[in-house]
Amino acid sequence: MKLSKTQAQNSFKYSWLLSRMYPFVRPVLGRAILGFLVALPVGLLDGVVAFALKPYMDYVVGQHDWVFNCFGHEVVVPYTLLAACIPFAVVAFAMIQGLFKYLNSYISTWTSQKATISVKTALFSKLIYMDSSFFDENPSGIIISRFLSDPDTASKSLIDKCKNIVTSFVGAMGLIFVMLYSSWKLAIVGVVVLCVAFVPVALIRKRIKKASNESMVVHGNITTTFNETYSGNKVITAYNLQERQKTEFKNEVDESFNITMSLTKRSAWMSPLMYSIASVGIAIVLFYGTNLILSGEMTAGSFASFVTSLLLLYKPMKTLGGTLTSIQSVFVAMGRVFELFDIEPDIKDNENAKELKGLNDSIKFSNISFAYTKNKTVLHNLSLDVPKGETVAIVGNSGGGKSTLVNLIPRFYDVNEGSISIDGTDIREYSLKSLRKNIAMVFQDNFLFTGTIRDNILMGNPDATEDDLQKAISSAHLDEMIADLPKGLDTVLGERGTTLSGGQRQRVAIARAMVRKSPIIILDEATSALDNKSEAVVQKALDNLIQNKTVFVIAHRLSTIKNANRIAVINEGHLVELGTHEELMNIDKGQYRMLYEMQFKKQEALV
Repeated sequence: MKLSKTQAQNSFKYSWLLSRMYPFVRPVLGRAILGFLVALPVGLLDGVVAFALKPYMDYVVGQHDWVFNCFGHEVVVPYTLLAACIPFAVVAFAMIQGLFKYLNSYISTWTSQKATISVKTALFSKLIYMDSSFFDENPSGIIISRFLSDPDTASKSLIDKCKNIVTSFVGAMGLIFVMLYSSWKLAIVGVVVLCVAFVPVALIRKRIKKASNESMVVHGNITTTFNETYSGNKVITAYNLQERQKTEFKNEVDESFNITMSLTKRSAWMSPLMYSIASVGIAIVLFYGTNLILSGEMTAGSFASFVTSLLLLYKPMKTLGGTLTSIQSVFVAMGRVFELFDIEPDIKDNENAKELKGLNDSIKFSNISFAYTKNKTVLHNLSLDVPKGETVAIVGNSGGGKSTLVNLIPRFYDVNEGSISIDGTDIREYSLKSLRKNIAMVFQDNFLFTGTIRDNILMGNPDATEDDLQKAISSAHLDEMIADLPKGLDTVLGERGTTLSGGQRQRVAIARAMVRKSPIIILDEATSALDNKSEAVVQKALDNLIQNKTVFVIAHRLSTIKNANRIAVINEGHLVELGTHEELMNIDKGQYRMLYEMQFKKQEALV
């Protein structure tokens, strides 16, 4: 499945998205609710200043004592006392609001990060079990963007946006209450105008969805370019490809700019439009409020309190409008995240899968055909029976299907037709874990992980004993290399093991395969990229690895091929010849004989 082509189709199904997100929020739901409760006074306290203006203007500025009845008793509060208390009360409320804002921010960040970690962990668990075809189809940048960036937007931003909505909404309600307290007639005018100002928010939902999805795709492409520039830096330098990479990167960032500006062009008019609508409302309030004051229906203090509330109300309403607009991007990201969760790998365990417990008889390929893409068949109706303990060398033209054949054994891919069986049982009936536990592979370019040499070897079998480890090191001819390192086995390797030479990396990989103690060994051109000296040492290590094992070796070295029990010649996806070196050399105009004459004979002469 190509991730760049997904469009977050469910990004408008809000209840469905929230129900899918709930399992990740549930562990932190208590703190999330506490955060929302803390957000309530943060919003409500916005109305304190506006509310305080009424008594301040009516009593302090007007120099009138505040007289009111309380439980049948007349209470008189001198205006001088109000003049002293109101400013201090405003400061006290501001300090309390500041404390609540701090608590709100801390709790919100904690819950957001925890929810994000849960989503990322679940997605990573999904990623590591995806099959090889998934990684073949999707560039690294798209995968990084979808599995790392989208969860940030989906979970962390969701809680932040919801918190902002709660704070803004409660703040708006508090200010509307002050407006109603000051004058219900003016309040109706103000609220109607603000409701009209929200109309633009509903108009740009789909535009935001489209632009958000496009933006996420192009940012994935940018990340891919960065990754390729890092990994391919030597090729770029050797072939003077700097300008090519720069042009490609510039095109991508220009595309990102165009998408951003397209979104801005379609949504930036919302803010000035809301300003214009709000200014009309303020003008109406000023005109109508003046009449109410002149008619005696409203005091100057009430009017000042109302206007202040209205002006303060614009901020949370604008924040609320902006949040409701931007939260669509969050739902787009959520839609994209759950698309990832809904992807099912092509290679997975069958129901009631069996456990493979070693190789007892043979491995059999029965009329298998395979294609990576439709109408491009790589292997054609191929059959091969390999008894236990036999070494089969696989040779043939480049791109003929040799690596594809061995990659089908551990089910990196599944055959399109036919079957591969171990001891008479189709490998698709075995669990993936048990199947792969019985297979050890050494590739042409073996990947070493950041960590120590010990860590990298024990990845073959974490339960290996120290004795098993030392035997593997000795058999892989790693003794001298490890002895020369300052920290020996505990020397930390750089990324991809680049601090070691090619031959050293291969021997670490061979040691990793040895501690696995698997009955089936696959060597995919394990020495083809090495110089003669390194190749000789690695070959000795390989000879130790394959003793008493069933071995498939894609080989270019004549001695390896000659020592194999049989040689399978694969040409254009067909098994064209099968036999020993002598048998195949006796075939007049045979494929193997031609290959020997062109390639292997030169090796023999050099030896």
